[in-house]
Amino acid sequence: MALLKSAIIFFLGMAALQVSIATVYKVGDSAGWTAMGTVDYKKWAAEKNFHVGDIILFTYNAQYHNVKQVSHDDFKSCNASNPLATYTTGNDSITIKKPGHLFFLCGFPGHCEAGQKVDIRVSRGSSMAPSPSPSDAMAPGPSHNSAPSHHLKGLLGQLGLALAIVVVCLSGFAY
Repeated sequence: MALLKSAIIFFLGMAALQVSIATVYKVGDSAGWTAMGTVDYKKWAAEKNFHVGDIILFTYNAQYHNVKQVSHDDFKSCNASNPLATYTTGNDSITIKKPGHLFFLCGFPGHCEAGQKVDIRVSRGSSMAPSPSPSDAMAPGPSHNSAPSHHLKGLLGQLGLALAIVVVCLSGFAY
């Protein structure tokens, strides 16, 4: 009975750890945040499943680019003159605070029109729930200058499962 109770507590703890770890998404993957036309940011974002707590990482040359979080209307018209937030370090981490849409563009002249803009759609839950409307604009998160591992969530989940199996097996041999 004690073994079963220990195993249940361990599995619940591992499940909580798995849920609480964020995924880091580097915008544009290896190309980063650029206006060179090599990245289709609309396609890039559509291939991701963003959730609350995940981190969006913008890496770029701050001499030639910036990141401005804007409203949906300003996103559509490439208007960078009224940003909700501005990031300029070249290595900006933005933590997703709530479900909805985040709209980002480069404020340098002509860059947004050349395709340097991205609409991050954040699901309401951990499942593949439909995205809310663009009017659900989200508040900007703090900017950090760290880049945690992109695949941390999956790796820790696999590691936790393997560890749980080992603990349960070893505990069984104690009796």
